[in-house]
Amino acid sequence: MADALFWHRVQFAFTIVYHYLFPQLTMGLALLLVAMKGLALYRKDPLWGDLARFWTRIFGINFVVGVVTGLPMEFQFGTNWGRFSQVTGAVIGHTLGMEGVFAFFLESALVGLLVFGDKRLGPRAHLLVAALLCLGTWMSGYFIICANAFMQHPVAYAMEASGRMRLTSFVELMANPWALAAYAHNMMASVVTASFVVCSVSALWVLRARHLPHARKALKLGLAAGLVSCVLVAFPTGDTQAKLVARYQPVALAAMEGRFESGPQAEISVIGQPNIPEKRLDNPIRIPGALSFLAYGTFHSDVKGLDAFPKEEWPTNIEVLYYAFHVMAGLGTMFIGLMGLGNLLRWRGLLERPRFRPFLWLLFFAFPFPYIATTAGWMTAELGRQPWLVFGVMRTADGSSLRVHAGSVLFTLFGFLGLYFVMGLLFVVLILREVGRGPSVTAHAKEEPAAIAPDEVAHA
Repeated sequence: MADALFWHRVQFAFTIVYHYLFPQLTMGLALLLVAMKGLALYRKDPLWGDLARFWTRIFGINFVVGVVTGLPMEFQFGTNWGRFSQVTGAVIGHTLGMEGVFAFFLESALVGLLVFGDKRLGPRAHLLVAALLCLGTWMSGYFIICANAFMQHPVAYAMEASGRMRLTSFVELMANPWALAAYAHNMMASVVTASFVVCSVSALWVLRARHLPHARKALKLGLAAGLVSCVLVAFPTGDTQAKLVARYQPVALAAMEGRFESGPQAEISVIGQPNIPEKRLDNPIRIPGALSFLAYGTFHSDVKGLDAFPKEEWPTNIEVLYYAFHVMAGLGTMFIGLMGLGNLLRWRGLLERPRFRPFLWLLFFAFPFPYIATTAGWMTAELGRQPWLVFGVMRTADGSSLRVHAGSVLFTLFGFLGLYFVMGLLFVVLILREVGRGPSVTAHAKEEPAAIAPDEVAHA
């Protein structure tokens, strides 16, 4: 209990993981809303308009909870990580400040227009609002990624005699290669999350034989966007990110793959259990040469293992880092297969046939897994950076607030746990109510008979 640094890390980890459950849906859903409203306008199809209004309500609820849960993180830079803020504030303060402007001013105003301005603005102006909101949401995400990228790969700074950093080039900070790669990877992952959520809700409507015209259109959009984004998450965005880790954080790459010995023709470990005391991977299943190729472009490239680095530079929790990376990569691979099969079944007109009902249930229950994958991805990035707050420059142990003791952190952590639990319950109730209501059913959207047999529908 006396280790304040441990509780500082636990509190920030909890708040950021909980908070990011919400922005990843709003960022991806913002893009899909633009697609829905564009299809409604240019195809003159009111069904797409109904779907856009329904998902706008989901977006609004999700956005509000995301903003509220994001506020404590901004304050924790000062309360929990005071020394880090003093040293780096002149650099990352620029990006965090701009994110605040976009998230709390521009986005909030546009969300109000999107939710309440449908009839007042007209279809073209409302589409423009959706597009601007999408742009603002994605720009907000980039500023946050830039701040994190500086911690992963610090650029555009100089150390002053006082021990504090100063910014040398705002353009260089914003064009950090780590930020560009991480941003592309992160945003594609957000579209994956939104696509799975849209597919899940649509599959439920089909299984319950409700809102079928809307469900079929939403499934078509969700499956198509899901397949494209799942592929882009793996390549080129994930591949580029892996090459940057190999170049700038080779010790993290070794830990992620449970690689203890250096050498050429490095294997990818599909499965295995890292044995830290004996410095080996137990029960491994490996693909020879694959890691060398993914990291450096040739099968014969030499990939450093943990034996090439001093032990004090190893990531502080290799086991969790290893499993987080493999959960992320494994789920990402399965997502491509699931979305590929879904598009094939839809294209062949088999998706609603009774014998493929289990696949609809699979789509329905799959929505939590992108959240698990993105959480595992963030854990991979942050645990891989340890024991550094700013990689190679400032250690985590040197960044916490010395005057905030463990008891205070633990007390506020319990407060966050209680508050977020209540907020989570309220969020679930509101979302379930909206899903139960579904899109508005107008005269143009009469219910169509389900392709699933009546007895199947009854069980659904």
